[in-house]
Amino acid sequence: MDIIREKKRKPKILSQPVREVNEWKRKTSEAVTKKTYIKPGPQELVKFLAAARDGDKDAFSLLTEPHRLELMTHCYRMLGSLEDAEDQVQETFLRAWRRLETYQERASLRAWLYKIATNACLDALQRSPKRILPLDLPGPYDPTAALPAPVLEPVWIEPYPDEWIAPAHANPEARYDSYESVSLAFLAALQVLPPRQRIVLILADVMDWPMAEIADTLETTISSATSLLHRARVTMKQRRIPEGKDLARMKMPSAQTLELLDRYARAWESADIQGIISLLADTATFPMPPLPFWVQGKQAISRLLSGNILAGDGRGRWKLIPVQANGQPGFAFYRIDETMQSYSPFAMQILTITDGLVSDVTTFGMPALFGYFRLPQKLTI
Repeated sequence: MDIIREKKRKPKILSQPVREVNEWKRKTSEAVTKKTYIKPGPQELVKFLAAARDGDKDAFSLLTEPHRLELMTHCYRMLGSLEDAEDQVQETFLRAWRRLETYQERASLRAWLYKIATNACLDALQRSPKRILPLDLPGPYDPTAALPAPVLEPVWIEPYPDEWIAPAHANPEARYDSYESVSLAFLAALQVLPPRQRIVLILADVMDWPMAEIADTLETTISSATSLLHRARVTMKQRRIPEGKDLARMKMPSAQTLELLDRYARAWESADIQGIISLLADTATFPMPPLPFWVQGKQAISRLLSGNILAGDGRGRWKLIPVQANGQPGFAFYRIDETMQSYSPFAMQILTITDGLVSDVTTFGMPALFGYFRLPQKLTI
């Protein structure tokens, strides 16, 4: 996403980093999002399946790789973590390879892989805590107090690159579309659900699967699956998650939004605290995982910025690169390292924009995320 700039104000502060990022992405075009696999037709499917059963791993890849992105998105909705989703897709393919003889071809290969992925995620959830965002913690926090120590255990929801969001194979009647169902608000609500309620809601309301197929995936009865779905929908309503109307959507941002993002980036790079605050909603929230806290309101956020993040002379401290994650706009923050004459990855900030103002600023202080977004590990000064 290129930031629109006013003709009379063309600061060059972002131009060099943007060129570097584009060059980096060109050189790393073999990332999963750039791989293209053509789904085999019925005759090819039979041929590749027979070869895979004879031990041909290349044929197995031709069968399974076309489904990688949608399985990644599915596992991410379940787990709330990029790394965990990637691990479970690999586990899914490993299980499928080992159990290929058990595939009876009564259901599609895609449905069979989804069943394996679902059970792999359910197994993973038994071994790890649910993921959350700091907004699920008590608060808001006093911005004048000392910042709490970061929680480095894998408990935080992670952002998901828009490039990796696979379209759901669902009817228009599905309650949530592909991008709404990975918004940060939706992900945080999903993690509150017990695992089996979570998967039923995903399959029913996002994927629009028939209840019989969902029951078969979970190896339960239709009545039990329907009961799980009812309880999950009640919880989502209690969390005030709307059905397909007000959540973040992946679409071309308006000129007004682009102008807002441009002003926001310039304000951060010039350490203009008042400029940042002027673009926030009155009740804006500011969580910063892995720090276990959040602040709310313009005054509190201003104090946090002036007392910590932008304390002192902050001009030139940050360079911002636009990103898109979870169907929402955001920025990768690079912090200056004067000794190395470069900027290094520091944090990724995902914005929620409501009624023309920024209503939530979630700042993920997790530099490891930059690799998933195919961003360079340094920018030159």
